[in-house]
Amino acid sequence: MSVSQGTIPLSSPSAERENALQLGPRRKATVSDPLISHGRHFGRTVHALTNVKALIVNGLLRMGELSDSAEEDFTLEQRREHAVFDTLMKSVPGIEERLVSSSEDMVAITAELIQKGISGARSDDTKSIKGPVLEWITPLGQHLSPPLSRNVKMDRGYHHERTGQLLCPAGLDWNDAEVKRRLRSAELTVAGDQWPMFLYKNYQYDPQDPWKGLLRSILLIKAYKHIFTSPSSVEKEHKATRAGNARLHGMTRVTAASVAYVATQVRFALSSSSIFSRTDIVTDSERFYNSLLELFEDPDEEEEVCDLLVWWNRQIFPSFSSAKKLVSKDSALAKIKERRAALKAASKAASDAHAAAPANGHVHDHVGA
Repeated sequence: MSVSQGTIPLSSPSAERENALQLGPRRKATVSDPLISHGRHFGRTVHALTNVKALIVNGLLRMGELSDSAEEDFTLEQRREHAVFDTLMKSVPGIEERLVSSSEDMVAITAELIQKGISGARSDDTKSIKGPVLEWITPLGQHLSPPLSRNVKMDRGYHHERTGQLLCPAGLDWNDAEVKRRLRSAELTVAGDQWPMFLYKNYQYDPQDPWKGLLRSILLIKAYKHIFTSPSSVEKEHKATRAGNARLHGMTRVTAASVAYVATQVRFALSSSSIFSRTDIVTDSERFYNSLLELFEDPDEEEEVCDLLVWWNRQIFPSFSSAKKLVSKDSALAKIKERRAALKAASKAASDAHAAAPANGHVHDHVGA
């Protein structure tokens, strides 16, 4: 659907555009709307750090005034942004029609409600896993020493042996006293794209094969289940006591962005920072999140990413199968399919014979002449 000129006042193509994939200033929404619920799921599964107003305005502009522009006229970041916009349009029923016929004020309200959902879900999940994550990182039959508070985070991060071990960047040796000292003193600054050990299966990193075990740790699985299938499903496989976020939104497959989102939440939960902020240079959460999305969107990594998502789907959704299941032999369904195939074959044979008959007749007449 295209946006007619003049439907909604938009900035000119030459004006500097807001980056929709970076959060803008917080604004408090005051109206309750189903869009808030859609926003919660969108943030968890598509993009958690979206500036929704900029996303929508830039998307409508591209559908309208810039609809005739060639794909190469847009930067890679603008193309990524528009892909997120397209996903938003497809994930919220009726939103495209609602936006193209709305005033600028209504577009702003719509964006504010979705933003409220994204921010609310992120805040709720941050609070929700802060305590349980300590149970998940405690080795079976052991205790954390010294104990950590479920509510106060100041002793987490590199200050504690266990959280420090899990947050230690892959490629560094936490058992090296000098490395540990530099991390604890902040003499060694860790950027968001220096991925921590907890992302890896068994918390082991292979520098010769950095994909090996990446994003397959039991800690991530527990956190994912806690957020998406309900806290009660973490230890009791597939036996949630109430509908989780995945079921409420009809989610049947793991998205790459949802894995990045959970990893970002776990990383923050293990840190000593008390407030989630994209501008926090200590946790550098935004850079961490975006670095994972960048990996997932890299065409050169497509095969590994597909394998990873198949693995994740098998962990979270037991009915998921990457291969088409064969119909049981001699079942009623098998007989129906067999009969349908026979009817189609007979129909095709009759059709082919009918089509060939006039042509054959024409050849014989020509030869006889």
